[in-house]
Amino acid sequence: MRGAYQDLILPDIRQMVHEDDLDGLAAFCGVVHPAMVAEILEELEDTQIWIILNQASEEVRVEIFEYLSLRHQAELVERLETAQLSRLLEWMSADDRVDLLTRLPAIRREESLRLIAQAERNDIRRLLQYDEDSAGAIMTTEYASLPAAITVREALERLRQQAPDSETIYYVYIVGEDRHLDGFISLRELILARTETQLSSIMQRDPIRVRASEPREVAAQTLARYNFIAVPIVDASDRLVGIITHDDVLDVVQEEATEDAYLQSAVAPLEDTYEETPLPVILWKRGIWLLFLSIVALMNANVIDHYRLTTSGSQEIPATAGLASLILLFLPLVMASGGNAGSQSATLFIRMFALQPSDERSVGGPLVDASLIWRELIIGLCLGGTLASLDFLVAWTWFGRSVSEAAAIALTVVTVVTLGTSAGTLLPLTFRRLGMDPAIMSNPLIAAMIDVLGVVLFYEIGLMLLT
Repeated sequence: MRGAYQDLILPDIRQMVHEDDLDGLAAFCGVVHPAMVAEILEELEDTQIWIILNQASEEVRVEIFEYLSLRHQAELVERLETAQLSRLLEWMSADDRVDLLTRLPAIRREESLRLIAQAERNDIRRLLQYDEDSAGAIMTTEYASLPAAITVREALERLRQQAPDSETIYYVYIVGEDRHLDGFISLRELILARTETQLSSIMQRDPIRVRASEPREVAAQTLARYNFIAVPIVDASDRLVGIITHDDVLDVVQEEATEDAYLQSAVAPLEDTYEETPLPVILWKRGIWLLFLSIVALMNANVIDHYRLTTSGSQEIPATAGLASLILLFLPLVMASGGNAGSQSATLFIRMFALQPSDERSVGGPLVDASLIWRELIIGLCLGGTLASLDFLVAWTWFGRSVSEAAAIALTVVTVVTLGTSAGTLLPLTFRRLGMDPAIMSNPLIAAMIDVLGVVLFYEIGLMLLT
């Protein structure tokens, strides 16, 4: 989405490219914040983007490039020769270059890796091995670490050497033999400590850590829970292999929230933004869910047809005709009441799961107290009872229905609302216990399922009270 500054600057940038004003473009890249430069470049053609990027210093060029969308990065590097791509990857931060490499064809990826220094290449291959949804996939290996048996004076001297290659040095991790994570110390504590003090006497031991194989949401939950700037990532042997910083976690939180929003609206998650996603992909992501929901909704027609055939064979023609008229008029009310109640419960519980600390969200673990299920059942009964009372009065007085007919409507509403809230609670909970994303149990899907249930209940209750 373009901002006002883009409308002001973009024409000047295009003019400078047209006039081959390389000095002006270099000044633009060097003065304007890289994120803002990237936003403006998103509006230009690929050839124009490279003309501008080539005027910046290598460090600034890479910084601007990393702010571009991942899809755009993959498109841009198609124009680079293998040697140029390898040089770009060497300058990129560890986590960003791994994200880019996963978008490239395997042959192109291997060709570029061959030209990268051995140490960098090993680091990249190690990160590529992690599952894309794991903490290891979003960590960076550019962190500051020190041994415990040195003084503060020596530590500060070593940090001056490590700082240029570290993403952050606010936290300094203390490692022992074989890079085992023993503790950490903040830069603030180092500055305030006496210069001859040993790190072993002032470091914080047994720090909070996350396994590289754990889901990336665990790292996000850990950072949020303890208000960390970064969290250390360790392997199965408790060796420090990287860190995840707060900016990476913000991306994770945004992606997870977006994915849940898509799923709850019955849209398969998009890999890129809506604007960047090709039309055929949009059609598939939305169409597959709509097709599934349509199949579920067709069950309504099957249920109605079943009861039509059943009642047509009945000898109580006036009664069944009155029931058909009643259902035709009030069925939308019943379906809306149950579907909306189920969607409310599902939204509340799915969001509660997302906000739970990571140690409470293990598969098969105590995801939710049983008292909350009973609480939601009571809420369903209260809401259903309130709606049923109102619907009874309206059907009896406003629509002139008999007491029996109004009672059939009221009893159906209270039942379907109670069952709707129960389904909205238990279905996401069941999915979570099975190790699946509860957001898959989307609001439209729950609504469609409750619609079918509402039709069955309305007919059964109506047949029971009116025939």
